[in-house]
Amino acid sequence: MSEVVLHIYDVTNSPSTKTNNVIVQLNKIMKDGIGIGGIFHSAVEIYGEEWSFGYCENGTGVFNCPPKKNPMYTYRESIVLGKTNMSTYAVTQILTELSREWHGYTYDLLSKNCNHFCDKFCEALGVQKLPAWVNRFAHAGDAAIEVAESTAVR
Repeated sequence: MSEVVLHIYDVTNSPSTKTNNVIVQLNKIMKDGIGIGGIFHSAVEIYGEEWSFGYCENGTGVFNCPPKKNPMYTYRESIVLGKTNMSTYAVTQILTELSREWHGYTYDLLSKNCNHFCDKFCEALGVQKLPAWVNRFAHAGDAAIEVAESTAVR
């Protein structure tokens, strides 16, 4: 049995320190102050490894790193999503399958990002999905694009 933990990071991978600081402040206001979300990267920890998804030109976008140590982002907080009875072997099988389905070049900020990956991974592990606020901005942006596209077609 293993605890499944969601690690949440502020998206601070801009080469601009000013931009990164603005994102951190925006996230503090939007998530901590108002409670609606922010611009976040997420990853799932199980059996001592943290797993997530990101863009790359070739191969799978699924990757791992030590928990809370993703070098591209600023660690923010963790949320326990539950426990799974799956063995390390079963978890490896799930990750192998997800790695085949989640190619790095298919990454899309609004419709196929790290948070979407974490939701799928958690579903396969049999634990709760991510809190809605983690990916709220991407869902809102995706919905806005759908409305705009359907309006443009009319």
